[in-house]
Amino acid sequence: MGGMMQAAQGSQPRPSQAPQGLRVDGGGTKTRWLVPFVLLLFFAWGFATVLVDALVPKLKGLFALTYTEVMLTQFCFFLAYLLMSLPASMILSRIGYLRAVVGGLVVMALGCLMFAPAARLGVYPGFLFALFVMASGITLLQVAANPLMALLGAPDTAPSRLTFAQFFNAVGTTVGPHVGATLILASGVSTPDPTTLSPAELAAARQVGAQAVQTPFLLIAVGLLVLAVLFWVARNAASLGQAEHPAALRDTLKLLGRPALLLAVMSIFLYVGAEVSLGSLMTNFLMLPGTLALPAMEAGRLVGLYWGGAMVGRLLGGFVLRRLHPGTALAACALAAATLVGVAVVGTGVSAGVALIAVGLFNAIMFPTIFTLGLEGMGEETAQASGLLCMAIVGGAVVPLLTGVLADHTTLSLALLCPLLCYVWIALYGWMHRRRAAVA
Repeated sequence: MGGMMQAAQGSQPRPSQAPQGLRVDGGGTKTRWLVPFVLLLFFAWGFATVLVDALVPKLKGLFALTYTEVMLTQFCFFLAYLLMSLPASMILSRIGYLRAVVGGLVVMALGCLMFAPAARLGVYPGFLFALFVMASGITLLQVAANPLMALLGAPDTAPSRLTFAQFFNAVGTTVGPHVGATLILASGVSTPDPTTLSPAELAAARQVGAQAVQTPFLLIAVGLLVLAVLFWVARNAASLGQAEHPAALRDTLKLLGRPALLLAVMSIFLYVGAEVSLGSLMTNFLMLPGTLALPAMEAGRLVGLYWGGAMVGRLLGGFVLRRLHPGTALAACALAAATLVGVAVVGTGVSAGVALIAVGLFNAIMFPTIFTLGLEGMGEETAQASGLLCMAIVGGAVVPLLTGVLADHTTLSLALLCPLLCYVWIALYGWMHRRRAAVA
């Protein structure tokens, strides 16, 4: 999730250029005061997204769900990337950057507010719908905020601004699990027993337990609406340029006929799926008697170390990628991640728990590296290719669901073989790219 939330950042503009798909009108130097507010956007959607990890164990216990059923949370969340990316691009082309940001903030806040009626009713599908709406707002924010950050200043410093924004996003994904565990998992994870409770008592118990779920999202909604007001006031700021009209869907899909781009799309799909699967199931894994046997809140807080590892890894990755071919670095990190997941599958106790948490460090460079490799040689079709790579983030919906099915039919430890195989593919992809570059 920390990597996938940098969707459009993988295609950073060259210092002398405006980003692909933009027409710059020269207002950047007059609107630099907007930069801190845009950075808050990156932090906000990173923070909100990882709260879903804390929801998984809470909702699983509250509604007595199987792993397959509870992973529908991630399915509904990441399905928005598939369904809403292209509509978001069309909205951006019609109303401009700042208005699109306002729209994204309002939709995201609406999704957060929907947690209140879902909690009051104590109905699981209500939470799924709220997550989909919230993720739809995040999708619109990503489509608008990434190029907006590039425009807020001189073109030659656009890459550094985007990198800094990516770091801010990682701060949100690191802090989020601590807050989510404290507010959502503080009362532990319990399952009301339908055999000892009447239907009315069962509904009441679920409503009480769901109150903890809604609190952080309601607080986020307030902050998002404040940001929306700020961006609405600034909507008539100096000209920021226009987004080009997006290409037709048929023309965009034709690009998948290019093997290099197709392999990158597959790799993004599997990477996001693996990253989200581990983040979602880690709390339950650390709670297992054979791992760390931790209470829910303590286990949930440790998930922050997983995302924090990705944040640290991004800082280190910049130095590594200057010295190694990106394909080599990608293959090495994917192999390391696969090895660590393997240790978690066959190991027990502290070694298994630490190994799974440490995967975050090696996740750090995967998304931007795959994204960049996928855009190589795309030329004027870079924006279309970027859209396809962004849509591949739907892997965060599919792979966790498959992992949940495997957990229900085997064990949670064995279910980790699903993300392990994803990392093996990514290592092969990096190796293939390195060999192709060597031959060329």
